[in-house]
Amino acid sequence: MRTDDLIAGLAADNGWRARPVWLWLLAAMIAALPLSGSLFMMSLGVRPDIGTAMHSPFFDFKFVITIALASAAAALSLHLSRPEASLRGWIWLLAVPAGLLGIGIAADFAVHQRSGWISRLTGTNSMVCMTSIPLLSLPLLAAALLTLRRGATTRPAITGAFAGLMSGGVAATLYAMHCGDDSPLFVATWYTLGFAMIAAIGALAGRRLLRF
Repeated sequence: MRTDDLIAGLAADNGWRARPVWLWLLAAMIAALPLSGSLFMMSLGVRPDIGTAMHSPFFDFKFVITIALASAAAALSLHLSRPEASLRGWIWLLAVPAGLLGIGIAADFAVHQRSGWISRLTGTNSMVCMTSIPLLSLPLLAAALLTLRRGATTRPAITGAFAGLMSGGVAATLYAMHCGDDSPLFVATWYTLGFAMIAAIGALAGRRLLRF
């Protein structure tokens, strides 16, 4: 075998073995999702009136927001897994779920009476929401952080925070099937607090686990 052929063969073999971080992350999240799903079913379960609730646009809108957040945070965490990656030109991705939430709040005020906004904001499951989202996120966050170690981030804490937001978005998608509070005002308050908690956990864990 000629030297050139040997080098080409080694290069091809190395290219076959290498897997992009996003592929590993996708596989890890799929692997961790059944654990979060099992925790959800054992501790919370699907709301009994979900068949009726699915016809409410505010119920459906919760999933739009949580999936948009998970997608934006996934893109940001993957981007930051590369060395010397900057948030410039990328941070605007978070404006998508934030903007959607703003549209939902405006629609809530347009459809319902303004006098009842406090009850819609506080809801009936605020503490359950605020604690369940971070707890359901933990298996997903662990899988995400272990996968992102395959990258070479120079901003481990921020990358971990976005991994937490991504995990929180996926977990909130599960939790939304249980939550009986469909108002965007409730989502903006209590879901966001849950997201903040898991993002903080992700930042602390990422600072240690993702250090390059």
